Amino acid sequence: MAATLQQIEGVPAAWPTVPAGLSVEANALDPAFVWGRIEPYTTCRFTSRSVAWVVEGPGEWMPPLAPATVAAVEGWTGMAWAAVVLNPSPLGGYDLPAVGPYRFTGTAGGGVVPAPVSEAYRRLAEYFGAPNDSPPGSADMQSAIGPISENISRQATWLARAMINSGAADLLRPYRRAA
Repeated sequence: MAATLQQIEGVPAAWPTVPAGLSVEANALDPAFVWGRIEPYTTCRFTSRSVAWVVEGPGEWMPPLAPATVAAVEGWTGMAWAAVVLNPSPLGGYDLPAVGPYRFTGTAGGGVVPAPVSEAYRRLAEYFGAPNDSPPGSADMQSAIGPISENISRQATWLARAMINSGAADLLRPYRRAA
């Protein structure tokens, strides 16, 4: 089985449309921030961007992103990259006859955002946009004005665990990376 050594994705020209019905706080978030959390978690891309993979063989290789279109395949000659023609593999990828390395360039992404992915975006954006009056980086905050007191507590890992705690990860399971 061939191994992907490097994957270089370009930044898409635009992100998918933000789902309707978000709170003011969630709608104010930069879509690139939210999509930047969702896309690395999945193998699917919903807006087109350039992509290049460096792969080492021998064996069968398929692009690890979907949908993907490979425009050029090159092999390393020891001095430079040179165009090569590879046979298709039975599963729809490429059969790499030698160690390589090989470079595949093309595009990844496009199509309609499925409803579960839109809902994952909504959940994640609402989680990020939830009001929190504690100072950035703090886990606990207490304030009191006369007899009225308020305690706010947020785990220090709230941002790192956002995908799971928001429920977005559960919705993205069918689009999740296999490896």
